[in-house]
Amino acid sequence: MGTGRRSQAERDAITVEIGYALLSACFLGAVVFATVAGPAAVWHLPPTVERFLLIGGASLGGTLAVLRVIHVLWRQTREYR
Repeated sequence: MGTGRRSQAERDAITVEIGYALLSACFLGAVVFATVAGPAAVWHLPPTVERFLLIGGASLGGTLAVLRVIHVLWRQTREYR
């Protein structure tokens, strides 16, 4: 972090980057969830398999979304150093 105050343009750029990180993370999470849990919605599977696919898709999608936010914001932080 710099020692001085940030300009309005720098604050706006950070705000846009946070929005991009959150939006891209939501998109990634939704795509991963749909990919993993999709077969449970399309085919008639045993209840245990359907539950496993839903929980697995939600867990994997959520984890990757969090990692996406961390990755984007970490990359942005390095640009301001």
